[in-house]
Amino acid sequence: MPINPVKDDKGEELVIFVKFPKRRLYLKVWEINVGRVKLYLLDSDIEKNNAEDRDVTLRLYGGDQEMRIRQEIVLGQAGVDLLTKYLKLEPTVYHMNEGHSAFLNLEIIKNIIKEKQVSFEVAKDIASSKTVFTTHTPVPAGNDIFPLPLVEKYFKDFWPRLGLSREDFLRLGMKPGIDLDEGFNMGILALKIAGKKNGVSKLHGAVSRELFGEVWPNIAANESPIEYVTNGIHTCSWLAPKLKELYNKYLIPYWQDNIHHDHIWEKIKNIPDEKLWNVHVDQKVKLLKLVKDSTSERLRRSGYSYEEISEIISKLDPQALTIGFARRFATYKRATLIFKDLERITQILNNSERPVQIIFAGKAHPADKEGQDLIKYIHEVSMMPQFKGKIFILENYNIAMSRYLISGVDVWLNNPRRPMEASGTSGQKASVNGVINFSILDGWWAEGYTQTNGWTIGNNSEYDSYEAQDMADSQSMYRTLEEKVIPTYYAKDRNGISKKWLELMKNSIITTGGKYSTARMLVDYTNNLYVPLCNLTKKYYGDLDNVAGYNSWKKDLFMNWKDIKINQVNNLDNITIDAGNQIEVACEVELPNINVENVTVEVYYGKILENGVVENVSITPMKLEDQDEEKKKYYFTSKIELTTGGNYGYTFRVMPKHEMLLEPANLDLVKWITK
Repeated sequence: MPINPVKDDKGEELVIFVKFPKRRLYLKVWEINVGRVKLYLLDSDIEKNNAEDRDVTLRLYGGDQEMRIRQEIVLGQAGVDLLTKYLKLEPTVYHMNEGHSAFLNLEIIKNIIKEKQVSFEVAKDIASSKTVFTTHTPVPAGNDIFPLPLVEKYFKDFWPRLGLSREDFLRLGMKPGIDLDEGFNMGILALKIAGKKNGVSKLHGAVSRELFGEVWPNIAANESPIEYVTNGIHTCSWLAPKLKELYNKYLIPYWQDNIHHDHIWEKIKNIPDEKLWNVHVDQKVKLLKLVKDSTSERLRRSGYSYEEISEIISKLDPQALTIGFARRFATYKRATLIFKDLERITQILNNSERPVQIIFAGKAHPADKEGQDLIKYIHEVSMMPQFKGKIFILENYNIAMSRYLISGVDVWLNNPRRPMEASGTSGQKASVNGVINFSILDGWWAEGYTQTNGWTIGNNSEYDSYEAQDMADSQSMYRTLEEKVIPTYYAKDRNGISKKWLELMKNSIITTGGKYSTARMLVDYTNNLYVPLCNLTKKYYGDLDNVAGYNSWKKDLFMNWKDIKINQVNNLDNITIDAGNQIEVACEVELPNINVENVTVEVYYGKILENGVVENVSITPMKLEDQDEEKKKYYFTSKIELTTGGNYGYTFRVMPKHEMLLEPANLDLVKWITK
């Protein structure tokens, strides 16, 4: 394997350390060459550590919260130490994926304070200019929250090095204004310091803004400074080899070098239906052989006779519509939703003229009893007389098995509880292989679905209970299977090909192949997150005087923000106007102790519904038309464009503006009209 111990200047194996209470944890460093990329691993399983500490890097999800905080100290703090102190690297941007590595913020700040002899606030601003935080789960439990005594145990000697009190340090991991016993939230620590923050799909970005809105209590939750970059897959790693050969023949030469451009994929239309279908059927045959072998082995171990096993696996049919469901068996993914109405799914699967078979695979977390129970239930259902040979569940799910599944089924089923799926990538792997998605409008599918490349389950409604949601979604699933999926698949001509199905397959590949690739994802991260931070660092944050001046400006701003006054000039309250027209609005802003260049004045407007809710909110910057410098009064105007008729409301607000301010909402300052 391409893995070797890292050597120090003397040619000896590099061992670094991190401080734990009353001892050091020593870490051996390994280097893996992943193509042209170097990956470094930290290993505590060495003789210099005691028996307990040797287990710190043994397994990812295991042990108690104390083991977890030790692991995250290693990942965040020892990780920064390795890069900067030992490898002499100077990262321009640190990217935290989930809060697990968020302690790196503290290490960066500590190093800046020590190196540049600056205050915590100045060091924090510099750290913000070089950190990105990606949250990967919309479930609150996905963020580690450590009890305060545990945080104190490991950091009581650390916060004095930041120049912070115990309370100020602990509040770095808490929402503003809550009691000092809530626990230390790693996600909030990352959100408070990182200069750029994002979710992993458009919907997840919106959900994250609401979920973490309390971090910026004065900003409307939907304006929290959290962007999104939708996850993508490494296309050619997941594309079946035979399909890759087909794409090489019909797409432009070197198409893989431009994989993220949509136009590259248009030539999929040129692949003859017969050729695409034949490759797909070959993949299906390979998958069904794997299913037969896996099922035979599992049932043999469970004591089933050869005759029983043979009867079950003999029913697998490469011509039958085959649905796949493979992922972690977390409860919110609702693996058993399709069995909500056993009588109805019995009828769907047992139509002799239009047979359907379902293949399940996946694993539950070792500590997730409910997830394990779902697997057990699917097995029990698969052994019911009416489902024998119709439902299969594969054990020992791994990457090799998933390659067969995402290219060998006809339909990829995904039915998480909306909006709990942050992004999901298995459907992207399936779609590039011509497998058609049948999914809840959650995660990536909420933006990937085009009405011509797959099917949806349910809608965007909110429900009073999980039971009501499950009932509505399962009914939608059955209805779509009966009325759309199955009839389309079986609309076959004399050659055994459904033109409608092949059209869907091609649309699925064309619309998702480039848009949901890792290449596109990296372009987005680079353009939207990394480069803006790099530019700011280069232009401003490399100069301590600039940062000190910016810090001083922020202090003045916080002190004087309350003195801002906004007065409406022309009263057009709750106006009714024809669609397509514009109206001009104006306000006067008093800025006693703030420069007008350091604020943005905005008109905030939207359509008022009968229940008083404002929808389709628009925010438009206003133009400075006149000013009275002596009285510090400034006159702003703006035109409001009304795209639809109806009752509209509007108001004015002031937001902070500064060339070094990464996101206006980060300061949690907003001033709304007072009269």
